[in-house]
Amino acid sequence: MTRVRFAPSPTGLLHLGNARPALFNWLFALASDGEFILRFDDTDQARSTKEFANAIKTDLAWLGITPHKIFAQSERTALYDAARDRLIADGKLYPCYETSDELDRARSRARAMGRPPIYNRAALDLDDAQRAELEDQGKKPHWRFKLKGDPVEFDDLVRANQRVNTASMSDPVLIRADGSYLYTLPSVVDDMDMEITHIIRGEDHISNSGVQVEIFEALGGTAPIFAHHNLLSDVNGKSLSKRLGSLSLADFREQGLEAMAVALMATLTGTALAVEPYDDLEQLAKKLDFSKIS
Repeated sequence: MTRVRFAPSPTGLLHLGNARPALFNWLFALASDGEFILRFDDTDQARSTKEFANAIKTDLAWLGITPHKIFAQSERTALYDAARDRLIADGKLYPCYETSDELDRARSRARAMGRPPIYNRAALDLDDAQRAELEDQGKKPHWRFKLKGDPVEFDDLVRANQRVNTASMSDPVLIRADGSYLYTLPSVVDDMDMEITHIIRGEDHISNSGVQVEIFEALGGTAPIFAHHNLLSDVNGKSLSKRLGSLSLADFREQGLEAMAVALMATLTGTALAVEPYDDLEQLAKKLDFSKIS
């Protein structure tokens, strides 16, 4: 069965920009008689709120999206801990002790010497005694995933074959020094556990997808099929962002706009899909064609 997910962070209101992937996922689920999962990426507990989570559910319902299942990542930590332990045991997740200032200085030195400003893996040279000494000094490690450094290739329903050169990337931090998880690892673990078949999201995630393909493999899984659509932008060419005060779906609703009109604006803009009236999302789903989305 086709199974997709929309994974917003409940740190603000939905706007056209993040309604777009929600709608593409919903339309794809409708077209393939599949399931749509709403999964809240609320691992950042400092900024995530139940109020925003409820507002997102209200906005999705207004658009006509009814998730088959709803999950919150904050309630699934045991799964992420198990994945963490496996990656550490396999030598694919390693502790680092540099401060933000130290990392900034290292990047500046690399640029000055004409080298890419990527992490130099200095922490891998530490032995057990050195790590213990740092921790005795009160330094808590953040944890990085050790990339293979080989090009990662994957097929994309929108952009065809994609190639991500992980050799030009820093080993990504998966766990903060306070022990909390960044988005990357929980996303992979949940996609595996929920048997997600397709990941439909913005093109700004292409590099993330290359990294996540490696994490899927490190955990014994296979990455889902990807579809990276183009982003909606404002008049200055900047991507819409809830943190920048972009017009929210709640604003549109309060102004009396029809939900279907907003849905069509979010999905058809920037595509070669026919701009014509549709009675409902089921009718629009029949016309969904990722080859017509740039």
